[in-house]
Amino acid sequence: MTTPDRPVITDAPERGRYEASVAGELAGILEYVVKHGRIALIHSEVSPAYRGHGVAAALARFALDDARRRELKVIVNCPYVQDYVTRHPDDDDIIIGRTPATST
Repeated sequence: MTTPDRPVITDAPERGRYEASVAGELAGILEYVVKHGRIALIHSEVSPAYRGHGVAAALARFALDDARRRELKVIVNCPYVQDYVTRHPDDDDIIIGRTPATST
């Protein structure tokens, strides 16, 4: 089995999301809202063909780096990003809120 190319992440502010593309194909998204010097990371979704290949992690990393670059504080609503920031405590200085995890 071959692994997909490394995702290319871009900001699509007109759609309120970051987009991950692999070989020119949309592989995943991370939706956000920016208000009052804060960015809320709302929802991530990765196409089934690209799950398990680091697309969601690349989106989360890009979003956090972009927030830091733009001097935005981060509110984490997306369950995947919540898990990501738990595993990467170096980003705690820009996290100001997290939505509590819910059982499914």
